[in-house]
Amino acid sequence: MTAEDEPRKGLRRYVEIVTGPLEHKKRYRDYKARVERLPASHGTAVEALQRYMIYFGPGTGESLLAMLEDLADLFEQSAASGTSVREIVGDDPVEFAETFLRNYPEGQWLGRERTRLTTSIDRVADDRPDAEGT
Repeated sequence: MTAEDEPRKGLRRYVEIVTGPLEHKKRYRDYKARVERLPASHGTAVEALQRYMIYFGPGTGESLLAMLEDLADLFEQSAASGTSVREIVGDDPVEFAETFLRNYPEGQWLGRERTRLTTSIDRVADDRPDAEGT
């Protein structure tokens, strides 16, 4: 490594601190390009599922990207085999999305909040002292 590379390395480190890992951005751009190449109906379905899953899905960038890439894989394979969107998601798209999301529990804020709620209620319902300070 030369002295000239040091400022660039420092800049990249700073940018990644502010915006997140650059590799995640590349993977997300690749995922979006894959979705754009899908037939219109499949691409629209993936976009709708993505919108829903981002609210309820994994809380870490790595897990979210893995989930989106798996979603793209599923729809690419389904489009290649001629499987319709309805055959993929069934009659209840929310049920499909919730079932799909169960495969990516890491960091889900909803799971953390459910645990927090249960713990808080259990503590006061059982007259347990506040051990965690929450």
